[in-house]
Amino acid sequence: MAALKAPILLTGFDAFEGVPANPSRRVAQALAGQSVQGSRVHALVLPTVFELSRRQLEATLAALRPRLVLALGAAPARAAIRVERVAINVDDARIADNAGRQPIDCPIVAGGPAAYFARLPIKAIVAALREAGFAAEVSHSAGTFVCNHVFYALMHALRRRRTVRAGFVHLPVPADAAAARQEEAVRIALEVALGVAQDLPAAGGSVD
Repeated sequence: MAALKAPILLTGFDAFEGVPANPSRRVAQALAGQSVQGSRVHALVLPTVFELSRRQLEATLAALRPRLVLALGAAPARAAIRVERVAINVDDARIADNAGRQPIDCPIVAGGPAAYFARLPIKAIVAALREAGFAAEVSHSAGTFVCNHVFYALMHALRRRRTVRAGFVHLPVPADAAAARQEEAVRIALEVALGVAQDLPAAGGSVD
């Protein structure tokens, strides 16, 4: 019998203001237990709370020691799946989190790097999603709310584990007819993240 490969960690968030049914939670839970390239998917639903989400993520990373981590969030004002390029070291909340906290211009990690780049073939993921019929794009900002907080905390926690692939994807808040297909989209992202060693030399920048 072949040895089991290290697992995949797929994270989502609970509901928050304006997003009563968070697609990141639904997709993470739907894919839990499935196998992708010999690795079992584990789901973690994080609270939309700044510091608590980070603590829960770090504890799970230490216990699970995954080979791939894909964090998911919701982008209610967007129509496309957004594959994030960079996490920045700042919390600057337009609204309060689910614990009532609203940090303004606060570092996520005091003295930490200004930013971390995703460790994923982001352009290859976008290309594969588009080929499968999804609207998808490279995003250059994960915002400054809890999504970016988790993305930065993830990359910081893995800063010495360079072989672990990790990143963040924002999902649109879909109409009911489109919701089921998001599971397919995230599975495609996982397959590409594990299967593509070198990212595509494709345009993915912006001028705004």
